[in-house]
Amino acid sequence: MIRKATILLLILALSSCVSKKKTTYSNDRKVSVAPSKVIIERNSSPRAERKAEEALVELKADKIINSALNFSGTPYKYGGTTKRGMDCSGLLYVAFSEHDISLPRVSYVMADEGKEVRVKDVEKGDLLFFRTSKKKKRINHVGLVVATDNDEIKFIHASTSRGVIVSSLREGYWNYAFVKATRVL
Repeated sequence: MIRKATILLLILALSSCVSKKKTTYSNDRKVSVAPSKVIIERNSSPRAERKAEEALVELKADKIINSALNFSGTPYKYGGTTKRGMDCSGLLYVAFSEHDISLPRVSYVMADEGKEVRVKDVEKGDLLFFRTSKKKKRINHVGLVVATDNDEIKFIHASTSRGVIVSSLREGYWNYAFVKATRVL
């Protein structure tokens, strides 16, 4: 009898350990822990960090390029910044602004932003500046590099005759009018 009572108590004790407590959580659960920069630096090499930073810059460049490409076919309008009409600096001003990067509104002032790069080192997201006027000696046109294939550099810009289009720096007119390239990303 004592043996049966002991077994019964043991079964009751074990079954109570297995039972699950009912837990309630609020609907507004928030995580407030962010990764520490020190931990990232300690676990990665400077080379890996550089690669990660380059990947982020390339991703940002792709997003800006896609924003600019959304305006393809938009007619040219001096001072324009909408789908109804766009000029060259307006195109870049809007595309970069959509990704929280501020650029000056006019091309010759925009040319003073960023770091100048050699043509052979141009990458997606870089800016190309041109002097298309024979009368004026300052920069008056800008484009955004969308692709670099071997020796060909393709850029999107707002042309006065065809609106927002992608052109090549190999084209005689643009090659002749080219002044410099800068990197703002």
